[in-house]
Amino acid sequence: MAASFSGRCLCGAVRYATDVDPVYSGNCHCRDCQRSSGSAFTPAMMFPEAAVTVTGAARYYRTNADSGRWIERGFCPTCGSQLFARLEAMPGVLGIRAGTLDDGSRFEPKLNFFVASAQPWDAMDPALPKAPGQPMAPATPKSP
Repeated sequence: MAASFSGRCLCGAVRYATDVDPVYSGNCHCRDCQRSSGSAFTPAMMFPEAAVTVTGAARYYRTNADSGRWIERGFCPTCGSQLFARLEAMPGVLGIRAGTLDDGSRFEPKLNFFVASAQPWDAMDPALPKAPGQPMAPATPKSP
């Protein structure tokens, strides 16, 4: 059976798959996501980390996020594609960048957040709710 969500980096050295639905999905407009993506925002989905199978070895870079807590961004050491995020505010959860999905149409954002940091040229979907900063983190998921 095919995974509900699967994806990879640009060169294919790091892949992931999961059969569970995301616990959260949205577009982060914080300055850190702007800098790390080179764009207006980062489209991301959050999954219970224990439910995601990763093949290949991602490297992680830790920094302090706009929230004041740490964030680790996981990327392919070969091609540099950023795939993952681990956040101090959401232990046990793995963020996956929607642009790395094999089927990018599966991404369904539910919220724009950190919109107080959004650029004036950032055209957001008016149908999505907006949070000026950090949205309320979902409860830490239990292992499947």
